[in-house]
Amino acid sequence: MTTELLVDRPAFTVRRAFVSSMNNAVYLVTARRSGEQVLIDAADDAEAISDLVEEGAQDAADGARLAYVVTTHAHWDHTRATAEIAAQTGAHVAIGREDAAQLKAERGIEADMLLDDGDLVHVDGVTLDVIGLRGHTAGSVALALDAEEPALLFTGDSLFPGGVGNTGDDPERFAQLFGDVTTRLFDRFADDTIVFPGHGEPTTLGAERPALPEWRARGW
Repeated sequence: MTTELLVDRPAFTVRRAFVSSMNNAVYLVTARRSGEQVLIDAADDAEAISDLVEEGAQDAADGARLAYVVTTHAHWDHTRATAEIAAQTGAHVAIGREDAAQLKAERGIEADMLLDDGDLVHVDGVTLDVIGLRGHTAGSVALALDAEEPALLFTGDSLFPGGVGNTGDDPERFAQLFGDVTTRLFDRFADDTIVFPGHGEPTTLGAERPALPEWRARGW
């Protein structure tokens, strides 16, 4: 398992590790001032995630504390280490309201924070905007860090290079996800906004924007 420092800014850093055969991306935001951290998708391999958290602690002057584990959606491959990491660290678990029941049923976790579109996740010196992106799952969320430019988006399985996430060949789910991605991401954020998806490498909204009509036409 290798980790990478993706973003290094005065207020925070973003680090990433890939885990599991599914190539799940796990992201860690560390607030430099306080050392408080937000982990995005404790997908698998608690030991590797613990190493990522420890590496993030190097980015804060006085050590670090994992404050939140935010789950972008409840699909099994994004939640496998959630219970163990929460138990180890005492971090609060947050997930989209409509996905909370699945997380409890599959992982035995009662979420501490139910997320809706427009909510905020605060750690000292850093605020992440919660953006509902319904369709991949009913409660899928993205997180935005946009206090500095370019803005950063952590999109889970809702937006990738080349298209939106899987909607099960359901036209209604696709229309919902495409609509949310269009109005809540592409219509709101600038072209230089960096997209960090739940699997694979980043892209930008500008790189993907010209393909929106193609995505709509093909229906996935």
